[in-house]
Amino acid sequence: MTTAPTPTPAPARLVVRTEAVDASTLDDLLGHLPEDSPVTWLRQGEGLVGWGIATQVRTSGSARFRDADKWWSEVTAQADVHDAVDEPGTGLVAFGSFAFADAPGDSVLTVPSVVLGRRGAVAWRTTVHAEGASPSGPTPMTPVVRPAGVTFSDGALDSESWMGVVADAVRRIQSGALEKVVLARDLVATADTDVDVRAPLAHLASHYPTCWTFHVDGLFGATPEMLLRRERGLVTSRVLAGTIRRTGDDERDLALAATLARSSKDLEEHEYAVRSVADALEPHCSSMNVPEAPFVLHLPNVMHLATDVNGVVHDAATVSSLRLAEALHPSAAVGGTPTAVATELITEIEQMDRGRYAGPVGWIDARGDGEWGIALRSGRVEGNRVRLFAGCGIVGDSAPEAELAESQAKFVPVRDALTRA
Repeated sequence: MTTAPTPTPAPARLVVRTEAVDASTLDDLLGHLPEDSPVTWLRQGEGLVGWGIATQVRTSGSARFRDADKWWSEVTAQADVHDAVDEPGTGLVAFGSFAFADAPGDSVLTVPSVVLGRRGAVAWRTTVHAEGASPSGPTPMTPVVRPAGVTFSDGALDSESWMGVVADAVRRIQSGALEKVVLARDLVATADTDVDVRAPLAHLASHYPTCWTFHVDGLFGATPEMLLRRERGLVTSRVLAGTIRRTGDDERDLALAATLARSSKDLEEHEYAVRSVADALEPHCSSMNVPEAPFVLHLPNVMHLATDVNGVVHDAATVSSLRLAEALHPSAAVGGTPTAVATELITEIEQMDRGRYAGPVGWIDARGDGEWGIALRSGRVEGNRVRLFAGCGIVGDSAPEAELAESQAKFVPVRDALTRA
């Protein structure tokens, strides 16, 4: 069932002003972030942070992307925008986080009242307010509060039960029902008081600088996977599939990286994911570059097989980056192959509501350009509780014990961000 967009009372017209600022004053973007509805999209110290809500829409169901995109088109068409910087991420920008499945789950697209951005030596501040109103005044900064007394408990399934689900999936794959399915599990963290999301965000940004640290409407994390970046006619998608845990010993990790690069199980899983992305992007591109072999991406806790797929977009005037994200979602990296069969199996056996985990998260500008990651290595804050998520690609020769160990490694970024922030 399709649900029509239900925006909060939105201004008939938004007034948007972007001005350049001294980049040296924004060396630490997160340090400028107040508690007022914060949003973030950062990598290697650059990107966007914002706060406040100038306008917002929530959508759900199978039309969640289309409804949000239509609303965004209407908002941008009416807006009065003065952009003195003209860089990706300047002018009118919305931050979004979308549900993995048609149901259950809601999706959100938010225009902050204030956005700060930095890209190389260029930095800027954008303010957004309703026509006839005054821009928001300074927002009080409160000290960041670190989570205290954090304890962890099983989510929907305990370890043994989840391994049983993996074994069930392996049997179905071996019977020929499908080629691959991605199964996720959750872990629940409980703190003594409400979690100030700025604390785990700072930890993730400093410890995983090559990932994209994000927060939109309670969902936060540090994703290594760029679903797509569309910028001035070019589109890029980073595909990750195939994982091995790091040991902390550099020599041993190099040997493990070589093992990963030769692993038939992981190469098969990766090939499915790359093929699904290339097939989804092809109708929108006049030319594409799909590398024949992946490289090994080294992260602090794990290593992945990775491939960057690039293309020249021919329909940018009519298809936004958000609609491209819809075309790509869910890729084989988060759903499986064939997609329809895999997602049906997830609904049948996973026994967990993913919400916006593994859905697109990122931002879009008034031209329709933007960056959308996959909400991985993430958690959902609800008061003093955080649900942590991790998923594993299951193929015919997957071993439940190995997949459990991989999921535990994928919990590490957010788990450490809550206990060591």
